[in-house]
Formats: sequence, structure tokens, C-alpha cells
Amino acid sequence: MSATNQHWHLKTFDELTNQELYGILQLRTEVFVVEQTCVFQDMDGKDDQDCQHVFCEIDGKVIACARFFPPGVMYQEAALGRICTSPAHRGTGLGKELMNRSIAEMERFFPNQPIRIGAQTYLNEFYKSFGFVNVSDVYLEDGIEHVEMVKTP
Repeated sequence: MSATNQHWHLKTFDELTNQELYGILQLRTEVFVVEQTCVFQDMDGKDDQDCQHVFCEIDGKVIACARFFPPGVMYQEAALGRICTSPAHRGTGLGKELMNRSIAEMERFFPNQPIRIGAQTYLNEFYKSFGFVNVSDVYLEDGIEHVEMVKTP
């Protein structure tokens, strides 16, 4: 995958085009519902609530995305979630780039603020590599083991 084909975006809900929103929701459904065989309501009414969407497209197709919120919306801390990459583009460094870009934007929007994620436990080491530490016991969310993690500034 050539980095020159990638187009990265940071947009609010109102700034997203219909095609971009559809692509984000399609990718999240592909990963969180179909791939993980988890029936849950992905469209949770929070995508438009003071939320920023970070996403990458190649040829108009969304291949990676995440969303983040300011402190006090999801958690006391700033929140990062719905982090996913297309199965077809895994192993290319795209997930690391998505995390690095998301964290950088969050630090720009919310300087010196901790960041909290609800991480699927199988990705624990991946998130630790970005400075996140476990702050909760393992819990089930939609039948999948998760743990709360926080990255301090």
C-alpha cells in the first residue's frame, strides 16, 4: 500500500460528506459486527456529539477510522474509540498511523489531558505501545472482553 494513495481526514459529523459517513459506518460494521460476530448498535447517537472523526481513504474507500471526544462527554478524560482498520489493510502499519494521528490531534485539541479508551483485551499490548496503561479489571462489553486504559500527558 503506497502512502501516496492514502488521504487522511479529520472532520466533525457535520463536515462529513454522505459518502465519507457511509464509508466510516460500513467499515465499523465490517469490523465490529461482521468480523467479530457481535450484534450491537454501532450507531449509538454519539458520532455527532462534539466528536471528531479521524479516517483514511484510498480511492474513496474508508480503510481506517477512529473517533474522539473532549473530556466530560464519554469519560472524565478525553475519549478515543471506534478504532478500526480494514482487514485487507492490516499488517501494513496503518493501525499504528491511525493511533499516532488520533493521539496527535487529541493532544492538539486537548493539551495536557489524559486520554481514555475502552480496549478489547486482545489489543492490550498494541495500546500499551502508545503509552496507555490498564486502569480497570477486565469486563464484558457486547460479549467481548475489554479493559479501560488511560494515557497520561
